[in-house]
Amino acid sequence: MLETPSFGASVPCCFKEDMAMATSYDYAPLYRSSVGFDRVFHLLENAQRARSISDWPPYDIIKTGDDSYRISIAVAGFTQNDLDITFQSNLLTVTGKKQESANEGYLHRGIAGRPFEHRFELADHVRVSGAELGNGLLSIDLVREIPEELKPRKISIQSAPALNPAAPAQIEAQKAA
Repeated sequence: MLETPSFGASVPCCFKEDMAMATSYDYAPLYRSSVGFDRVFHLLENAQRARSISDWPPYDIIKTGDDSYRISIAVAGFTQNDLDITFQSNLLTVTGKKQESANEGYLHRGIAGRPFEHRFELADHVRVSGAELGNGLLSIDLVREIPEELKPRKISIQSAPALNPAAPAQIEAQKAA
C-alpha cells in the first residue's frame, strides 16, 4: 500500500536539475507584434550579456539637469595623452592606456595604472558636449537635444461649418396603375 506523506514530511519539492535558470530571453514573439522597436530589443539583449569582470576604474553617472548628464571616471595617474574618448552611433567608449617610463623603481605600487575600456550605450539624441580632466577625475558632459520636429506639439482642432437645416428630401415613387 502506498502512503501519501503528511504535511511537514521531508519530501523534496524540486531537484537541482529542475532549477536551471534561464540566462537569456527570447524576444521573437515581441518582434511579431511590434514595429520599429528593433533598437529597444537590441539594447535589452546587450544589457543581458555578461559585463566585463572588472568595473575598474570606478565611475559615476550624474543627472545635472532635465536634459543633461555627466559621467565622472576616477582616472588617478592618467594624463590627457593616456585617455581616449570616442562617440559613434550612440556608443560612447572611454579607453585609457598609461605610458610608463621604465626607469621608475617602485617599492610599493598601490595606484593602478592598468589599461581600461568603458562603453556606455547612449539614448537617441544624446550627444557629448565636452570633457575635462581635473583632480584625477575625467568628466564627460552629455546633453539630450530633441529636434523640434520630434518634440510634442499641440494640434488645433478646426470646427466644420454648420449645415443649414433643410426640409428632408422625399423620394416620390410613381403609383402603379
